[in-house]
Amino acid sequence: MSTEAEEPKLSKVEGIKEASRQLRGSLGEELVDGNTFFSDDNTQLMKFHGFYQQDDRDLRHEKNPDGTPKGKHFMVMIRTRVPGGRLTADQFLGHLDMCEKFANGTLRVTTRQAFQLHGVLKANLKSTLQEIHKVHLTTLAACGDVNRNVMACPAPVRNNPIHDELQAMALRMAEHLKPRTTAYYDLWIKDENGVEQDSSEFQPVEEPIYGNTYLPRKFKMGIALPEDNCIDIHTQDLGLLAIVEGGKIVGYNVLVGGGMGVTPSAKKTFPQLAKPLCFVTPEQACDVAAAVVMVQRDFGNRSDRKIARLKYLIASWGVEKFKEKVEEYYKAKLPAPKPVEVTGVDDHIGWHPQGDGKWFLGINIENGRIKDEGDLRIKTGLRAILSKYKMESRLTPLQAVILCDIAEGDKADINRMLREHGIKAAEELTLLRRYSIACPAWPTCGLAVTESERALPGVIDEMETALAKFGLLGERVSVHMTGCPNGCARPYTPDIGLVGKAAGERYTMFLGGNAWGTRLAFNYRDVLPKEEIVKTLTPLFAYYKTSRTSGESFGDFCFRTGKEDLDRYADDWTKQNAS
Repeated sequence: MSTEAEEPKLSKVEGIKEASRQLRGSLGEELVDGNTFFSDDNTQLMKFHGFYQQDDRDLRHEKNPDGTPKGKHFMVMIRTRVPGGRLTADQFLGHLDMCEKFANGTLRVTTRQAFQLHGVLKANLKSTLQEIHKVHLTTLAACGDVNRNVMACPAPVRNNPIHDELQAMALRMAEHLKPRTTAYYDLWIKDENGVEQDSSEFQPVEEPIYGNTYLPRKFKMGIALPEDNCIDIHTQDLGLLAIVEGGKIVGYNVLVGGGMGVTPSAKKTFPQLAKPLCFVTPEQACDVAAAVVMVQRDFGNRSDRKIARLKYLIASWGVEKFKEKVEEYYKAKLPAPKPVEVTGVDDHIGWHPQGDGKWFLGINIENGRIKDEGDLRIKTGLRAILSKYKMESRLTPLQAVILCDIAEGDKADINRMLREHGIKAAEELTLLRRYSIACPAWPTCGLAVTESERALPGVIDEMETALAKFGLLGERVSVHMTGCPNGCARPYTPDIGLVGKAAGERYTMFLGGNAWGTRLAFNYRDVLPKEEIVKTLTPLFAYYKTSRTSGESFGDFCFRTGKEDLDRYADDWTKQNAS
């Protein structure tokens, strides 16, 4: 019997990637096979191209006239990569057109500053990708085991170069870390006139950063300022925290190993905040980031996808060992990070001077869904404004939209257009609602165990009533909800996190984080019915009202007092107010 340790068996996905001919698989053949769906192997590869196969879960139980099940209504979610959330008017308007022509009539701003089209049929997939290409954007690497959309603070401040430099770095990093495979162009873009390509004509190209099987798991990156961590830098696999001296960015603290995803049945999984690794100059940033990615490529877990993210490698090795390996790949020593920490956050909603005589306007889009519904006609309103003024726009990490470069004389007209379409001004919204975000969950996400996007507005309504009862409606309380523990809406760091736990709309409630994302929240209630969420929070709001310190946020208060003290007060308060 051999005494040598056996090599761990690779996961099935690794074999699919290895045999895929640089992410081609048989996607081209299946696109025209007459089925409404892709095979299981190709559903893994299509993620690298920026789309997921889904089905409408609201329709799963529908039956034919003879009583037989109709079967799944398959569709595709397409995600456009938008580094830094920056868009031209034509790119935004093009997506509004596409959501009506090819999707379900809505357009969604994601929590990573990207666009998502939901409900696209397989027959319309290629046409949609070609329309995205025509507006000079791509879906390549918006999903999959590669570096995904690079986030950056979206505020268009023009009177100093700092914000423009953040945006420029996001673009450089996105370009530097993109896959080099030609599969995307060959499959979706090359034959814009409808001529089918022979996908057997495969010519491999070098993938200098990703290699033959790309990364063990997805990789997320963001760039932030210390005073405005709107991109939640500590939740990223790789974060760049700008170091500003003398009014200019002199470099970045590199943070590594953040990640939100958890599998509750697997105790080996956990959320993690990114840790400081080193300081880099702007000139070094791309190459050091590539070194981090390559270390994860070569040493990340390829046998168990549950523990394949960078955070698990760093948890196993420790930051010092990881840094030594990054320096080896970078071929130079890297200095310690600067003593700079995150100190605040801004949602960028409302009117703000740009510093160049013009203004930008942040518009809250509840849970990112751009649609027309009743008197609230967000889609029509944004289309009207963008068509008339042709301004640049930005997508924010809180699923909002920023309109840029607005002349002083145009503010009144834009306000009028917003009112006509039922879109509320910043001062008409509570901070609670402005700082709330949710993932899509039902009916489109196959991983969801509860509602999220469709549930959170009602929960916020109730929460506003409870906060108003104690005179707390003016407080900034951040609430993030997800339909499962994978954490797409970053639910483990805000004041209040609500994570789908079980069928019947039952959630895990996390408390004790904060709006600027510098601390993990703790599990306060594990299986909480949706109707009990605000009832559970109400006595805690009462406690916060009477016992907080000056300037203390709700999350900071919960963290300081702790679960046992919160429970003790809640029990006493409930007994006293039982009548």
